[in-house]
Amino acid sequence: MIKKIKELADRFYPQALDIRRYLHRNPELSFMEDKTSEYIASLLKRAGISCRTGIARTGIVAALEGVRPGRRTIALRAELDALPVREETGKDYASVNEGVMHACGHDVHIACLLGASMILKEIKDSFEGTVLFVFQPGEEKAPGGARLLLDAGALDNPSPDLIIAQHVLPSLPVGTLGFKPGIYMASSDEIYIKITGKGGHAAMPHQTTDVILIASHIIVALQQIVSRHAEPSVPTVLSFGKFTAPGAVNVIPSHASLEGTFRTLNEPWRKEALQKIKTIAQSVATGMGAGCEVSIVPGYPALINDPDATKELRGYASDYLGKENVFPLDTRMTAEDFAFYSEKCSLVFYRLGVKNEKISAPAELHTPLFDIDEEAIRTGMGSMAYITYASLGKA
Repeated sequence: MIKKIKELADRFYPQALDIRRYLHRNPELSFMEDKTSEYIASLLKRAGISCRTGIARTGIVAALEGVRPGRRTIALRAELDALPVREETGKDYASVNEGVMHACGHDVHIACLLGASMILKEIKDSFEGTVLFVFQPGEEKAPGGARLLLDAGALDNPSPDLIIAQHVLPSLPVGTLGFKPGIYMASSDEIYIKITGKGGHAAMPHQTTDVILIASHIIVALQQIVSRHAEPSVPTVLSFGKFTAPGAVNVIPSHASLEGTFRTLNEPWRKEALQKIKTIAQSVATGMGAGCEVSIVPGYPALINDPDATKELRGYASDYLGKENVFPLDTRMTAEDFAFYSEKCSLVFYRLGVKNEKISAPAELHTPLFDIDEEAIRTGMGSMAYITYASLGKA
């Protein structure tokens, strides 16, 4: 069957390549993926694969039944949304939507999933069970499309035994995959802090409550959560990426705002740390004579790959690509709303290599220069199809 799937991957690769380039030219932001959703639904219909649309507004769930469809169900997921990034690749398939770009590879994920669906459609009489193809909105924006799909009951009937996703990784060579059993990615929460005081002339600071100074003290104090409160064995990140205050060179403003992210791999510590953030920020502000509002937007839980399923899928990937082309992965402090699906079933999130330094040094994800060696699409669609086929079992 490996030979058959590789032949089908070769046959459908040109179509998958066209899909990727169309999507890359026409990216849409989180929860606004209307045209992307319409395009995918039309391709599924053309392939003869039934689907439900309009789930959480733009989400799609398609189903393909093999022999004995009730035996086992495996779901495969790709994300629809792009990022608010201005593309600078200069490629002929670059984004035509100013300020919006598929800088995280979601266009590649969709192309691979659609390619895998075409392959599996061709061999549906060779495997048992049902395959669900999940096209999910809003991975890049809280509360996350995965949360909304689950709340909408998108995976209730049938309910999957396992859900699988693959994600591009610029550090892995094209033609390879990477796997990590157990804890792989961090939880992620958004932190918003507003400090209020009395503004005034910068030449008379004694008549003001200097919110910029106070906000700076809060940032420094909060770093102790990582350096002095977190156990050294528990990876923890607290970063502030935005500090705004409507002052001037000679004006101390009356308010300032901080925005940041907190990430960790331990759920009990996550809850404790978020409370410490509130307490410390408010205590510092109060002690310096200012008001302080702390708002925390719950994000994604830590992503934990099912150990047994990950080991099994890595074995199938090794069969398909060769053991030398399947690598172990390190833990990452990036986050993924795919973690929410663990509430429903076991999950495996693995990585697709897209690097070819003979073409160019790969740019990182979420940057204006990010691109891939498109040969990765052939690997991605074929590998996903074979892993699914092998997991379901021969008919």
